[in-house]
Amino acid sequence: MITKITVFLFFFIGFYGWSQEDLLKEIDTAQSSEIYQPSFKALQIVTGQSTKMPAKKEWYLDISHRFGDVSDGFKSFFGLDHATTKLGVVYGLTDGISLSASRHTYQKTYEFGTKYRILKQMGNSPFDVVGYHVVDINSVLDKDSYPNLRFGDRLAYLSQILISRRFSDEFSLQLTPSFVHKNLIESAIEDKNLFSAGIGGRYKISKRVSLNAEYFLNFEDHNYYKNPLSVGMDIDTGGHIFQLVFTNSQPNTETGYLTNATGDWAKGHFFFGFNLYRVF
Repeated sequence: MITKITVFLFFFIGFYGWSQEDLLKEIDTAQSSEIYQPSFKALQIVTGQSTKMPAKKEWYLDISHRFGDVSDGFKSFFGLDHATTKLGVVYGLTDGISLSASRHTYQKTYEFGTKYRILKQMGNSPFDVVGYHVVDINSVLDKDSYPNLRFGDRLAYLSQILISRRFSDEFSLQLTPSFVHKNLIESAIEDKNLFSAGIGGRYKISKRVSLNAEYFLNFEDHNYYKNPLSVGMDIDTGGHIFQLVFTNSQPNTETGYLTNATGDWAKGHFFFGFNLYRVF
């Protein structure tokens, strides 16, 4: 009788302990599923913006380079002689709103933007949804070339809705419907208004490294410029995100990379560069 009781108690205690452990696992799983994890590690997928947002009062220093056409070979040292540069800052006004400002050597452009979160991928929402708007000021224009130039002619605008989903720890995908308006254009080769549909993704290959790609299909009447296609690599060094970039669009400006892609991947005409984000 005592032996039976001992066996019963041993079984009950073991079962109770296993049940408690299993219950704790379920609680941990439920809690972890409510912890928000962004779809992307960096603020950009490659050249285009991602749904990643800065935290409140967080500063990002943004330095980007796009070198010249790699196919030029040693003549321009594989494009290093013809770089375009971006220097900018991004500030998290709140956890869901950020402001940005930058200066570009491309068309000596000053760029100002705002980014705001609409939805988070958690709870009942299967997606991250973020709005992004930019105004570019082209300061290279002068009245010698354009006698009737007004300040408004220098302006170009971008509006995007960024819709992403983190399918797993390794894989994220984003759709990016976009609209660009330019006040001053060369009507023979481009349109004042441009609609485009973008798709981009990230695949994590190690704890600190991921492969990224993005493509934008532009809906326009002219075909002088190409559709932007870019591939890259994220390297997380702890203090900052370093992105290697290969793209057929050299401009760093938000309106420029979408509308002024001149490289042709099929002919080996593309541009190498990098993005560097330092968090403060």
